Amino acid sequence: MSKPYFKSKPEHPAPLRAVVSRTVRFEEVDPLGIVWHGRYPGYFEDGRVALGKRFGIGYMDFYNAGVVTPIKQIYVEYHRSLSFDASFSIEAILHWSEAARMNFEFILRDTQGLIATTGYTVQMMMDRENNFLLAQPPFYREFCQRWLAGEIA
Repeated sequence: MSKPYFKSKPEHPAPLRAVVSRTVRFEEVDPLGIVWHGRYPGYFEDGRVALGKRFGIGYMDFYNAGVVTPIKQIYVEYHRSLSFDASFSIEAILHWSEAARMNFEFILRDTQGLIATTGYTVQMMMDRENNFLLAQPPFYREFCQRWLAGEIA
């Protein structure tokens, strides 16, 4: 990563983070024994799920509030390969946004701490009738207010 994926301003709260550990399964590798490039979005999802559970903003929290959060944009940057049976970590980082969207950054590291993959997703917020929300839904707006006040870290 040569430059930050998401710009931060001094008045923004620190990003929220969660880390989950995984092991590469046989079904995730190609005939050469390395992780197939199409598996990385699933690894990003593992990170998003861990962060959502940690902070109470998971998929079902949004759904129960009448909101869905489809991915609008995804970017993956490959630095080094992961291989069958390798242990690695996925760090999910939620960056501040005042919009009705979620900006996630991801860092996958091997057991030596070397970066294997980085990337990001942008998720938009929609109601259940597939209308884009122009403002954050009330439950997420309240969450962001607590985050901005330093009550969530």
